[in-house]
Amino acid sequence: MLLECLNYLQSNGADIAVRVLEHMKISLTALLAAVLIGVAGGYAASVSNKGEKWIMNLFQVLRVIPSLAILVLLIPVMGVGMKPAVTALAILAIPPVLTNTCVGFLEVPPFMLESAKGIGMKEWELLVHVRFPLALPMILTGIRSALVEVIASATLAAKIGAGGLGEIIFTGLGLNRTDLLLIGGFLVGVLSLAGVGIFSMICRILMPYKYRRRL
Repeated sequence: MLLECLNYLQSNGADIAVRVLEHMKISLTALLAAVLIGVAGGYAASVSNKGEKWIMNLFQVLRVIPSLAILVLLIPVMGVGMKPAVTALAILAIPPVLTNTCVGFLEVPPFMLESAKGIGMKEWELLVHVRFPLALPMILTGIRSALVEVIASATLAAKIGAGGLGEIIFTGLGLNRTDLLLIGGFLVGVLSLAGVGIFSMICRILMPYKYRRRL
């Protein structure tokens, strides 16, 4: 089996590289959209008691719907290709980002806000210099969870012609070839680990104080 995998890698290296790049493009685009929507929605939910309930409930309901079902529902509207795949993955990734963002902002200690207001900070200064920095650890935790989910679920994009490593996996299923299944699954796992590793490095840059405390 190992020999079959090595032979396939040698003879189809260029095609595999294209699939990896497609997978990364789909995943990163969906994650970026989810971060923009999730952080904005989470902040909006944290400052509005009424908004918090319906925003959180809406995206929690969407999270229950399987990604494949969302893909199927989007085909009549968006057709096939990258656009519906990115939309479906973004819908999957928004809930953890939104939830953690909302919790992060709500957990900012009130006394720190009062102290900041006492020295004359305006609302936008409170957001930039107090609220957001204190909520950042929770926000990044939500983004990390979304990153792993998106990379793993992006394999379904191949079902609607968006490419990615799912092409190798579904070809392996269709041809009953274990070597393709192993290669596809292994590469998805490598991308997930690489993504988490790079994200951890970014977290160290953004929050050096947090990691120094652990040493």
